[in-house]
Order: sequence, then C-alpha cells, then structure tokens
Amino acid sequence: MKVAIYQTSPILLDLKSNLEDVIAKIRQGREKGAQLIVFPELALTGYFFGQRYHEVALRLDSKEIKQLVSATEGTAAVVGFIEESPSMNFYNSALVMVDGNILFTYRKLNLPNYGVFEERKYFAPGKQIPVFRLHDLNIAVFICNDLWHPSLPYLGVVQKADVFVTIFNSSQGSMGTEFSNIESWTIINTFYSRIFGIYNICANRVGEESFRERRAASGIEADQTKSEEDSPVLCETTTYRFWGGSEIINPFGHPIAKADLYKQDEIFGEISRDLLRQKKILLPYLRNDDPYFTYRELQRILHDKSRVDIP
Repeated sequence: MKVAIYQTSPILLDLKSNLEDVIAKIRQGREKGAQLIVFPELALTGYFFGQRYHEVALRLDSKEIKQLVSATEGTAAVVGFIEESPSMNFYNSALVMVDGNILFTYRKLNLPNYGVFEERKYFAPGKQIPVFRLHDLNIAVFICNDLWHPSLPYLGVVQKADVFVTIFNSSQGSMGTEFSNIESWTIINTFYSRIFGIYNICANRVGEESFRERRAASGIEADQTKSEEDSPVLCETTTYRFWGGSEIINPFGHPIAKADLYKQDEIFGEISRDLLRQKKILLPYLRNDDPYFTYRELQRILHDKSRVDIP
C-alpha cells in the first residue's frame, strides 16, 4: 500500500483556505498513486484558536465535510479537524474517509491542559480506539498526546493493528526550554514501531502561531466577565514555531521517508505485509502477550480494597 503525508501549514481560524488546500492535496496524492493520505492534527483550523474554537467546528453533515469526503473517492484520507457532535459537544478529531465515505471520527482521548495547552477547556474526550481495515491492513489512529500514554497504543495492538496513523501539532518551546519536542517525538515514534512491530505514519505540521496567555496581576484572579482593560490581568504573547519532520517508520523502527523541518513538504512510502511478517518471525515480542492478564491485573488494582495506596 502506498501512503502519503502532507505536512501542511494551516492558517489559524481560516477554515475555507485550509479546506481548499487539503482537498487539493488529497487530489494530488491520489494522482500520485497514494492509497492512504494523512494530514496533521487540526489541519483545518490551526492550533491556538482559544475561545474561538466553535467558530471553525464542523458537524459531519456540514457542506464542508461533504466536500472533503467527496475528494477521497479512489483513495483514503485521515484529516485533523474540530468536530461538533449533534449534541453540541466539541472534539479534537481525525476524520477517517475511504473512497468517498466516512468510516468514523477518531476523537482524541488524552486532552492536555497545562502550559500553553488548553484543550480540556474546550473539548470533550473520546471514548474508543477503533481499528479499521484498508488493503488487508489493520490501522489505528492516534492524536498527539494519546501516544504519550502507552496504554492507548497497546489497545490498538490488542486489536491487531498493523499500522499506526499518528497526527500531531508539535512546536518548539511549547514544553519549556529543558525539553526537546523533536528529540522526544523521534524516540516515541520509533519506540512503538520497534516494540509493537508496526508501521507508524507520523504527521506533524509547520508554520508559526501565537499564543496569548492571560495572567492575574499581583496574584489576583482575572474576572472573565470584564474586558482586559478593566481586569487586573497581564497579557503575554509568545509565537511558537511548528517544526514538521513528519515521518513514515517501518516495523523495525527504521525511517522509510522523512519530511523537512520547518517547511511544507510531502512524503511517500510503501507499506508491505511481507515486512510485517518478517518482523513477527524474527522478533515476536507480542507472541505471548495476554490481554486477559492485563485485564485481571487492572481489575485487581482498581477494585482491591485491601490494597494500600502509597501517598
């Protein structure tokens, strides 16, 4: 199966332009023979949207989604966007489309809410990790912080996932000066491929966006009902640069293709069932894995009243 990653630079809150760009790239990828085309997290909106998130949210029955889905005829695509459910919940989602049809939306489960990350303020968490089948391969989708919680990738593998599609928005400096996002994502992406013996299709974005942080002055909490001029708050704006570096990694943890840093790019790679089989024969890490044991231990840990928790 031929796969493609389009490493885009979405314009913040410009749904129309971003949608047009994604649709054009899906068509380009299909013309180049890609059978699965992957875009970054929140590719239709940008990341630091703040309290305007609802302005660029899309329902699955919206005309924009219908246009996007129609563009996938003859191929498949995964696109990050803000989803609004019929009950008016909002999700950081990945739309999974195959040959002009919606299969499902994967909704991000682990929503960060620290530092510059405010997703839990705006979004509801997902409830499931679905796995879908495409060209005789089982594929699981994850969004950014989900991969920082090893239990979630494990749930994909328990469902016999052969391929991870990992979409994220990672920028320099967003985790502080003592932490390298580029180094950490390289380790994480390779780790899961090598340990689980899966292909990992990892799509990050590029471009710059500014985050405006409001802090209470002199330790006084800001009054959200007042304007910035009337409230005792300090506002600090910081611009973050998304670094790209999207990559396709094989089951041995080796990169098949890697995108440039800091600029828009497209990469392609071939996924082979033969290589998956070879890894399982040579390094059968999961052959004796027993999810029922994991389930029993979780039941014991969560419900054993005699267990003493260490403070």
